[in-house]
Amino acid sequence: MTGLVYKSTGSWYTVKSEQGDFMECRIKGKFRMKGIKSTNPIAVGDIVDYELDENSDAVTGTIHNIHDRKNYIVRKSVNLSKQTHIIASNIDVVFLLITINNPPTTTSFIDRFLVTAEAYGIEAILVFNKIDTFDDAMTDEQLYLQYIYSEIGYKFLKVSALEKKGLDELKGMMIGKVSMFSGHSGVGKSTLVNALEPNLSLKTKNISEQSKQGQHTTTFAEMYDLSFDAKIIDTPGIKGFGIVDMEPSEVGGYFPEFFKLQDECKFNNCLHKEEPNCAVKKALEENKIAWSRYNSYLKILEGDDENYRQDVFNDDRIASDETRK
Repeated sequence: MTGLVYKSTGSWYTVKSEQGDFMECRIKGKFRMKGIKSTNPIAVGDIVDYELDENSDAVTGTIHNIHDRKNYIVRKSVNLSKQTHIIASNIDVVFLLITINNPPTTTSFIDRFLVTAEAYGIEAILVFNKIDTFDDAMTDEQLYLQYIYSEIGYKFLKVSALEKKGLDELKGMMIGKVSMFSGHSGVGKSTLVNALEPNLSLKTKNISEQSKQGQHTTTFAEMYDLSFDAKIIDTPGIKGFGIVDMEPSEVGGYFPEFFKLQDECKFNNCLHKEEPNCAVKKALEENKIAWSRYNSYLKILEGDDENYRQDVFNDDRIASDETRK
C-alpha cells in the first residue's frame, strides 16, 4: 500500500492511505543502514510504501520504501551537529512567519532560512504576523524589511490572526498546494493555522514576558488537510537555522541579488570578499544591496553556526534522536 506521511514522532509515523485511512507505522531497521545522515529518515510529506504488520495485536504498518522526494528542507540536528534533521518534504511553498518584537525575528535568521529554501528549490513567502500589535517604530521596521526583500523579488504578506487581516490572501496562495509554516517559536504559527481552520484547535501558548522567546507548543511537524483544498505542515519553532552541506562557492548563488551580478565580477569564482572588481561589493557600496544581507552572507561563509544550532524542541524530540544513534 502507498500513503502520505502526516506525522512523525521519532519512532512512529502516521500515514494516510490513498483511500483516506490513517495508519500508525514503524520503519524497517534497514533504513538506518542506508547512509542517510538524517536523524529522521522519513519526514512529514514523504510518500511511502507500507504493509500491514500481522504480528501486532493492534493494526499497524511497516514502511519498507520511500518514494523519491521532489524537495525537502533541512536544518542541523539539535544534538548531533554532524547530522541533519529533515523538517518536511515535497513542499510546494513555505511561509516564513516574521514578528518584529514579540519575539523579534533577526535578518540573519530570515536570510539563513531563505538560502536553505533557495538551495532546495522551494518557493518562500514572507509573512509579517501580529500587525495588530505594531506601534510606529515597529511599523517602520516592518516596512524596511518589506522593502529589502520585495526588491530582491520575494513575495510578502501582512497578517493578523487575531483580527483576521490578510487571511483571504494567504488562503489564495495555499489552495491546491502543500504549504509549510515555519519561524521562531512564538511567532504565531499555530494561532494562524487555527484562524485559517478553526476546527483544528491547535495548542497555543503566550510569549514569555521575561525572555521574549516563544514557548514551544508544537512538538513535531504534522500535516493537516484544510477545508479549502489545501494541506498545511505545522512545524516546531526554531531558534536558529544552521546551514547544511553548502560549499562557500555555492552560497552566493542562493542570494538572488548576488546571483544576478556574479557574471559582472572580474573573477568567475569570486566570493565577493577581498577580490578586486567585484560587482556585488560595488552594488553594496552604492546601496543597491542591503548591508544586512551581505553580513548574513559573510556569516554563512565563515561557518558562524554556533549561535544557530539550538532550537526549542523538547525532550521528546531529543530522546527520539538518541534512539537513532
